[in-house]
Amino acid sequence: MSRIRHAASGCFLVLALVLALILGQAQQSVASSIYDYTLPSIDGGELDLAAFEGQPLLLVNTASQCGFTPQYDGLQSLWETYKDRGLVVIGVPSNDFGGQEPGAREDIKEFCSVNFDVDFPMSDKVVVRGANAHPIYQWLAATLGASSRPRWNFYKYLIDANGQPVAYFSSMTRPNSTKITKAIEAALPR
Repeated sequence: MSRIRHAASGCFLVLALVLALILGQAQQSVASSIYDYTLPSIDGGELDLAAFEGQPLLLVNTASQCGFTPQYDGLQSLWETYKDRGLVVIGVPSNDFGGQEPGAREDIKEFCSVNFDVDFPMSDKVVVRGANAHPIYQWLAATLGASSRPRWNFYKYLIDANGQPVAYFSSMTRPNSTKITKAIEAALPR
């Protein structure tokens, strides 16, 4: 009987060591900044965020059939105002809230261009909440806390020039609000 217990405890020890190694490697693979991620591009291919290293980003989950859709105007205005100073606005279409982004990427791109003259970078449609959320949104929640998870369309995440999230804003906060513009000004490279 003691041999069985000894063998079982040895197996348990080996299993615990294997799990510790696996978990340690998983923790090491966690991104250190947003620049470690890519998004599928609305134009096809990948939108590699490393291309924006050293620039602050405003990442916004968007939808074409939402009461907040007119915020595209404000996002385009922010882009035009701050792009020469380094800010990159990135639209991230999502169908997670009320099925308000049902179209294919070509439809989304055309809608944004025709209705709002959007020319800032956009991703293809991705999941932004739940277990299947895009890794960027999982990282944002892990970094900023669970309360930062998007609760609706047009949640905005400000990332500083070091690739670290510094603020998030709900759908109710308009892109051209003082709250957002002050945060952007503080995040811009000097």
